[in-house]
Amino acid sequence: MMEELGYLSLLIASFLSATILPFSSEAVVAGMILGDFNPWYILFIATLGNWLGSMLTYYMGYVGNWKRISKWFRIKEETTEKYIKYSNKYGPWLGLAVWLPGIGDVLAVCMGLVRCNPTMSTITILVGKFLRYAVIIFVTSKV
Repeated sequence: MMEELGYLSLLIASFLSATILPFSSEAVVAGMILGDFNPWYILFIATLGNWLGSMLTYYMGYVGNWKRISKWFRIKEETTEKYIKYSNKYGPWLGLAVWLPGIGDVLAVCMGLVRCNPTMSTITILVGKFLRYAVIIFVTSKV
């Protein structure tokens, strides 16, 4: 029962860390690796939760209004213009960088706002999240 709660907590933590809420899942992942949880389950669950959170953020941008979103995120206009420029320039490939702390949520919203291809965005965001957690798990397991 405790193991299942651990994995559920990981799913929730990884989901929340990919939304506009200030939360980090890296410590949860590292703690579970050090606590001898199954690294493959951790990789799958953390990737799934984080990807779903980013997809929610992407679709907030896709269906949202930029003025309301920029107020919610408290983003300056010049910063907004910069991220939209990146989103237009790199399109769905920007999804590979959505995992980056601090700017990833804004990138996901901007990708939605400029209507980056949803299928390609879904794939690149998933790949980026998977690689992120694979590296975290690899590094932590070597400690």
